[in-house]
Amino acid sequence: MSAPSIRMLETAADAHTASEVLAEVWGGDRSGIAPNLLRALSHTGSYTAGLFVGDRMVGASVAFFAEPAARSMHSHITGVLAEYRGAGLGRLLKRHQQEWALARGVGRITWTFDPLVARNAHLNLSVLGTRVVDYLVDHYGSMDDGVNRGDETDRILVSWELAAPPLPAPDESDVAAVVTVPADIEALRLTAPVEAATWRRVVRDELGGYLSQGLVIAGFDVARGYLLVPRP
Repeated sequence: MSAPSIRMLETAADAHTASEVLAEVWGGDRSGIAPNLLRALSHTGSYTAGLFVGDRMVGASVAFFAEPAARSMHSHITGVLAEYRGAGLGRLLKRHQQEWALARGVGRITWTFDPLVARNAHLNLSVLGTRVVDYLVDHYGSMDDGVNRGDETDRILVSWELAAPPLPAPDESDVAAVVTVPADIEALRLTAPVEAATWRRVVRDELGGYLSQGLVIAGFDVARGYLLVPRP
């Protein structure tokens, strides 16, 4: 594979290509983020970036600014084509987003992710060291893309303090509860959709129960799942 590169989406053609890439990442649905919206976000100074391998765009990331006093951005969508996953390209996009934000006086980036997707939980909590802010039940409502269609859109909201050291994994002695998730929910949705749907309720109920008891999500372990500790 050629060395990957990242550049901002500066033309209408870039916006159309990025929209097509993200549509493919999300199961072929073209309603996720329209080219005209990408063009507007780019033109008004938000973060819109394409990830390239050679001349081919294989991923993209979009973020917009929060209220002025917050010095914060919200990363709305980041995706890499399936054939290029597992090569650290998602991490590369996030690091580029971090550098871009810091250069503009932004100190925090927030985003949401599906709590059932173990690879994203690992990246966000274990690699980047983000902090969990909230568990959001059916946050986006019904979505008609190939990834989310027919499922409820529970999300974990995280905050990445860009200049702070990554949040370390909790000490084992502090772990009060563990919530397991499937190793590959995306594959399970294809091979056993009923079982995959059951996981949504199980993880929601378990995490929600522990959070209501005063525990907080402090990390993610690939072999075990979410690690919860008492609230400081």
